[in-house]
Amino acid sequence: MPQKFIAGRLPLAVAATFGLVATTLAAPSVMAGECPKDQIATDAMAPGATAPDGVTDEVLASIDLSSKGGDWNGSALRLRKLVVQPGGVVPWHSHEARPANILIVEGSITEYRSTCKVPIEHKAGEVTAEFGTLAHWWKNNGSKPAVLYSADILPPMQDDDHVM
Repeated sequence: MPQKFIAGRLPLAVAATFGLVATTLAAPSVMAGECPKDQIATDAMAPGATAPDGVTDEVLASIDLSSKGGDWNGSALRLRKLVVQPGGVVPWHSHEARPANILIVEGSITEYRSTCKVPIEHKAGEVTAEFGTLAHWWKNNGSKPAVLYSADILPPMQDDDHVM
């Protein structure tokens, strides 16, 4: 029998499925592409490369969030495609004012994070969240291009559409 979406509530089967997926995804204490818990520290990694090298950054879409008013004035939600060639670098940058989610689609890339004592290897299919006191840089140490999609909120003070 078909289930209906009634009065703003999800059918029980759908809600249960979401709960199961959320529980399954949250279960591991350390997921692939994360800093090992015993390697987390403040100012663990010194700043790295400061200029992009061998990376293309294409803005695929951008939404002006100003219509939301208040603190959203001048901010934008954007989606970018970055292609990092072998040996290429996404330079040192901070995420204090610019939260982002990065999806690695092809290849692999190494992250050098201010909050981790060791480099973090990210492989195709992984997603990493970037926010807060995090500063980092990325390098493609592999033999083929790494393709990443970045969804971030660009604050008003960063009017350069290609801030890495």
